[in-house]
Amino acid sequence: MAKQNVSEQFVDILVRAGVKRMYGVVGDSLNPVVDAVRRNRAIDWIQVRHEETAAFAAGAEAQITGSLAACAGSCGPGNLHLINGLYDAHRSMAPVLALASHIPSSEIGLGYFQETHPELLFQECSHYNEMISNPKQMPRLLQTAIQHAIGQGGVSVVTMPGDIASQPAPEKSVEHALVTSRPTVRPGDEEIAKLCRMVDAAKRVTLFCGSGTAGAHAEVMEFAERVKAPVGHALRGKEWIQYDNPYDVGMSGLLGYGAAYEATNECDLLILLGTDFPYNAFLPTDVKIVQVDVRPEHLGRRSKLDLAVWGDVRETLRCLTPQVKPKTDRKFLDRMLKKHADALEGVVKAYTRKVEKHVPIHPEYVAWVLDELADEDAVFTVDTGMCNVWAARYLSPNGKRRVIGSFSHGSMANALPQAIGAQFTDPHRQVVSMSGDGGFTMLMGDFLTLVQYDLPVKVVLFNNSSLSMVELEMLVAGLPSFGTSNKNPDFAAVARACGAYGVRVEKPKQLEGALKDAFKHKGPALVDVVTDPNALSIPPKISAEMVTGFALSASKIVLDGGVGRMVQMARSNLRNVPRP
Repeated sequence: MAKQNVSEQFVDILVRAGVKRMYGVVGDSLNPVVDAVRRNRAIDWIQVRHEETAAFAAGAEAQITGSLAACAGSCGPGNLHLINGLYDAHRSMAPVLALASHIPSSEIGLGYFQETHPELLFQECSHYNEMISNPKQMPRLLQTAIQHAIGQGGVSVVTMPGDIASQPAPEKSVEHALVTSRPTVRPGDEEIAKLCRMVDAAKRVTLFCGSGTAGAHAEVMEFAERVKAPVGHALRGKEWIQYDNPYDVGMSGLLGYGAAYEATNECDLLILLGTDFPYNAFLPTDVKIVQVDVRPEHLGRRSKLDLAVWGDVRETLRCLTPQVKPKTDRKFLDRMLKKHADALEGVVKAYTRKVEKHVPIHPEYVAWVLDELADEDAVFTVDTGMCNVWAARYLSPNGKRRVIGSFSHGSMANALPQAIGAQFTDPHRQVVSMSGDGGFTMLMGDFLTLVQYDLPVKVVLFNNSSLSMVELEMLVAGLPSFGTSNKNPDFAAVARACGAYGVRVEKPKQLEGALKDAFKHKGPALVDVVTDPNALSIPPKISAEMVTGFALSASKIVLDGGVGRMVQMARSNLRNVPRP
């Protein structure tokens, strides 16, 4: 048997850790690793057009599968391009291993061609970031990096000079058992007892849920029923907690709607479940707050806590619920449910009034039709900006769908690259990229990746020829819009020129048929929908309070964008509210 080199050993360890593919762009110092991937049948090399796409795709794959994903960049500019997607993966707690290939080890520190210092550049967007300077380091260092990424949830970066990658691997290297999954974390009995006493003493309890409630839907519902608590959510908690939820009072935050803000501010005990909700302006300062999180560093960094509970949400509630006394008073819950329904009823007209005749097309209408036509288990990737608004208000979660975006990092251009990673996990699952024209054109070159691999991603392009969220920010700040308009081509024609299916929609009556045809198409498709850049209708009176900052005013402004099927859900939840 031929002796392995370091690159071959590196790839073998990734395969043992469950990595199925590595995203990147080939080149110079990275070539030995790419060649090792080529010769290993258990892993695929995914050639993208930009390394930023590689990192976003790996992050999306990790979020879909819950397993380690990998990306790579060649020395200097190659791996530097990874950084934005790695920031997003790290802040999304997606386990990603990034290989930053490096210049020859003998030249490091001497100003060599393409020299950078990856061990410094990636420090802030990783749990682990080290360089292999000797072949004997490689197995243990890579295994340590993998365990950091999986165990802590986030990015590990391994830097490896090209000459090290080509050297013979050390003989009889020890193969350690690899950590490939995370354990659950149960709080201590003392914390459970304290939390139980606080819940029993409270008259009005509200739950506010984030992405940490993934896999805990049943436990949250059981606890909410036991203590008669309204349940609100952050944007990243929407897909996990909103469906089949008779206690739902909507979402708080920049894109908030319904009664979530009131429910969190009018209770006397607020329990934050698995959320690192960043907008403390929406959190109360005069009620007792408990936070439950599996990441102890998240506890208390957004608000003053009366109790910090280090634990997995599901395990915490499994321990807590049987111990708390059942509450019978539904007055607070029913009042919040009614307030939520009333709030949604008040804005529903904005997306029902003449939308089927409105030209340019209302983006709200596009999102509503998309939600109706998409598969029950579709994966949606969502561009930052106004696509976040439409996803928050119109995509209906059901426990099977996934919604992925740059919700913590807030990067443009994330939707298309994330759709690539999501589609590679299952070529038969429907993946829809909700792209804005600004985000799409930023990494438009990787539309060719869809064509090259015949990935059946459906790009629904909200094309309003502007950076409309930025325009909204300027509006709130009292500034005229400037530098926000885009001169766009016919994107459907561009898609067809690339070898994909492309159709342009300019009238509402064309929309449903165009989406259906695109969804039926077996390969990549792009639906270029010309939408109204003035879709956000401004209230007739803007108070001084609304213009003090984007955080509070944006929520009120975008409320005029409608709320889709959530109105029907709110109405159905009101059946439990006693009639006077």
